[in-house]
Amino acid sequence: MSATTRIPSESQPRRRSALLPTLVVVSGIVLLFILFTNIWTDRLWFVALDYERVFTVQFLTRVVLFLVVGLVMALGIVGNTALAYRLRPPTRPGPLASELLERYRDALESRFVQIMIGLGVVVALFAGVSGASQVQTYLAWVNRTPFGVADPRFGFDVAFYVFELPWWRWIVAMLTALLVFSTLAAGIVHYVMGALRVAKGERRQTSRAAQAHLSILIGLTVLMFAVSAWLDRYAYQTTTNQLLTGLSYTDDHARVTASLVVAIITAICALLFISNIFIRRWMIPVAALVLAVVSSVLLTMIYPAGVQAIEVNPNEPDKERPYIESHIAATRAAYGIDDVEITNYSAEQRATAGQLRADAQALPGIRLIDPAVVAPTFDQLQQVRGFYSFPSVLDVDRYVVEGQETDAVVAVRELDISGLQDRSWNNLRTVYTHGYGLVASYGNRRQPGGEPEWLVRDIPPVGALAEHQPRIYFGEQHTEYSIVGAPAGTPPVELDTPGGGDGGGERRNTYTGEGGVEIGNWFNRLLYATRMADVNILLSGRVNEASKIIYDRTPRQRVQAAAPWLTADSNAYPALVEGRVVWIVDAYTTTNSYPNSHRISLDQATSDTQTRTPTAQPETRINYIRNSVKAVVDAYDGSVTLYAWDEQDPLLQTWRKAFPDTVKDRSEISPALLEHLRYPDDLFKVQRDVLGRYHVTDPMAWFQQNDLWVIPNDPVAQNNQKENPYLLSIKWPGDNQALFSQTTVFVPRGRNNLAAFMAVNADAASPEYGRMRILRMSDSQQVDGPNQSFNAMVTDEQVANRLRPFLNQGSAQVVYGNLLTLPLGGGLLYAQPIYTQKAAGQGSYPALTFVTVRFGERVGIGDTLQEALNQVFGGDAGASTGEEVQGETVEAGTTPPEQGGEPRPADNPGAVRALNEASTAFNEAQTALQNGDLGLYQRKIEEARAAMQRAQGALGG
Repeated sequence: MSATTRIPSESQPRRRSALLPTLVVVSGIVLLFILFTNIWTDRLWFVALDYERVFTVQFLTRVVLFLVVGLVMALGIVGNTALAYRLRPPTRPGPLASELLERYRDALESRFVQIMIGLGVVVALFAGVSGASQVQTYLAWVNRTPFGVADPRFGFDVAFYVFELPWWRWIVAMLTALLVFSTLAAGIVHYVMGALRVAKGERRQTSRAAQAHLSILIGLTVLMFAVSAWLDRYAYQTTTNQLLTGLSYTDDHARVTASLVVAIITAICALLFISNIFIRRWMIPVAALVLAVVSSVLLTMIYPAGVQAIEVNPNEPDKERPYIESHIAATRAAYGIDDVEITNYSAEQRATAGQLRADAQALPGIRLIDPAVVAPTFDQLQQVRGFYSFPSVLDVDRYVVEGQETDAVVAVRELDISGLQDRSWNNLRTVYTHGYGLVASYGNRRQPGGEPEWLVRDIPPVGALAEHQPRIYFGEQHTEYSIVGAPAGTPPVELDTPGGGDGGGERRNTYTGEGGVEIGNWFNRLLYATRMADVNILLSGRVNEASKIIYDRTPRQRVQAAAPWLTADSNAYPALVEGRVVWIVDAYTTTNSYPNSHRISLDQATSDTQTRTPTAQPETRINYIRNSVKAVVDAYDGSVTLYAWDEQDPLLQTWRKAFPDTVKDRSEISPALLEHLRYPDDLFKVQRDVLGRYHVTDPMAWFQQNDLWVIPNDPVAQNNQKENPYLLSIKWPGDNQALFSQTTVFVPRGRNNLAAFMAVNADAASPEYGRMRILRMSDSQQVDGPNQSFNAMVTDEQVANRLRPFLNQGSAQVVYGNLLTLPLGGGLLYAQPIYTQKAAGQGSYPALTFVTVRFGERVGIGDTLQEALNQVFGGDAGASTGEEVQGETVEAGTTPPEQGGEPRPADNPGAVRALNEASTAFNEAQTALQNGDLGLYQRKIEEARAAMQRAQGALGG
């Protein structure tokens, strides 16, 4: 045996492995670094967005709440546990009931300090996290603003229920938890250390000190239940019962009083427990506690049920009348519908010649281009390359073109990385970084082939709205992070446009905007490599000293981060404002604590056929909402600007105090931006949902529920979803001009006939913005609703004959557009565009081919809206639609040559030549489109249009 060989001795202690402690320490360091990374990169993001104050206020408040709540809970529980240990008997009592308990006592005596430290850390962490989650509750309480409205029962300002009551209930809940866990921990220690004995036959089971300690803890715990019962009296104002949300007769006359009595009984019970310090008889306070529990069951459950069954149910309408009145008034105020104007409307059902003459201004506002249908058309004609895309549902806006305001269908050509062939890291992160250009079409015009008439199109943008910064770095489609920027003189690597470069190739660009977080130094690179779990950020040579990282790119994300107290609308829409493409996001202040107001699901109220899943509202219940803020997100640099809109909203005032200087005054909104602001989509959906029942202000009618309205299902969609509201310009009966409005219709519950037509002035620049009006249909005359009218239109013989070639041959298919409802001619006009689309194959897209209308029982279909209207109104609708088709405006009242006037002699050879030229130009246009040459495509379309005009002229048209 070698002299260096050692034989271990049995008495030599075995060395512990250092692996496990090392792993624990390393894991702790890694977790702390990840936590630091998330916090610090969040700060960098907010600094880059210029909202550092929002981060600072939230972070410091969260830290303070974490420390204070964690420290209080830890000191309370650990302190009472240590006190119980200190109050242990001076001499060790006899053996405990089991060996296990003996081992516990030995462990507690030998490692008491370590156990207390461990207990304190665990309690502090869990309690601190709970406290940190109450940032908004705390800030709202500290900065609360009165509503100036008192509840009818207790006379408290609404602010008490919205800001104060939630905070106090949470405080009581935390103190209750503190005392319950302290009592349990102290009781266990007293028992293990022998101060608390439960063995049978022992005369003295508990030491005096232990009994006093536990009596105080139990007494304070019971006292917290008494305080909770006291607060329950006010919580009935925001509780949903079998009739309504808010106070009912049974609540007022039974539950409120019962909660008060229970609070008093429980408080007396708490005093008895505390007095047990001197009485030293557990039977008295325990008996009182049992009595309190029994009393609580009798008073809060059985007694109210008896009052409801015996006193209320037989006389419910009369008993509940004042509470229903308060509930209706509070609900209408909370949802901003207390000023809605309801007018009885006897809709004219007969169509006569010239009937629309008085409504001439409204006809050009009938939007025929359906934003829910033409997205594939935008894709095929304006996508240019597979790595660009448009949303599935486009947006509606307004622009002044040549001095005339016109409704427009708009979309942004965003980057879609799913269409990339080469998905290397450099391509995904540094080359394909942005989309390009706003695309817009007239809302009531089309080209000869049924395509939209463009307001702005192509790359680079051309058209009436061409001059703007076209690069789209922030939008709804591209959600992955990008790395942009480079030192001066460095060759650009970001793909800017597919053409326009040297030799007609790609053009490249370097981002020079203010958006993004600087990652030029190694420390920031390390942090973001950790956050994004991407080591290429550290290793790639394309990340340089001038680099920035762009992430959290959707407008809704950025607004929600800049103002976490807001709820962003599910639909952000693009607009061209002062040469910049911006996203406009309506934002709301909401609460579910407004007293006596009806509570609804925000998700369900805002869902319809056009709800987009990624941006749908969360499943949140609310009973108050205001469009308090208009937010603007720049599509190039991602900057977020918040403008106060409803400056009188107490919630907005509260949050402006909590986060000073983050929201600008309404007066700072520029006129150019104001032109594009509109009434919010989700707010209108919520209000129409509530108005389905709360248009009724009479308590008895509301109680009987015999006048309920519902939103009809979309007659065009097949998914049984509610019909979405429509944005268009309408002329209200009796008004002098058409107004840009949000519109919707109601049908009676369980029926399909029309109950009401509703519109709100959506033009933010109008002095009557937000004016909400309803036309209530006569109860003695049935007016068909959307589904009935759609059925009558598609089954009409004339319509069926025009559509039969597309429905039966299989080479093309019919796509029905939005069924618009308009109050015109003393009645209601239904108008619907009909698109045709190639049934299969690449390059297929919907083209506007027909327009159908219905007034009363008469249905018309034409190649143009004017033609369809003239069919319905005896050959003369009485006004011009202003609709442009094939380059010329179709004016109402013009008579074809065969009906009047002197027709020009037809030049058939000239017409044939012109038609051949048009056909050739159309074929060349299609070839250019397939090759992605949008400029040549547009020129050929113009040539084809001119040739068609020559053909018309040659034929005497």
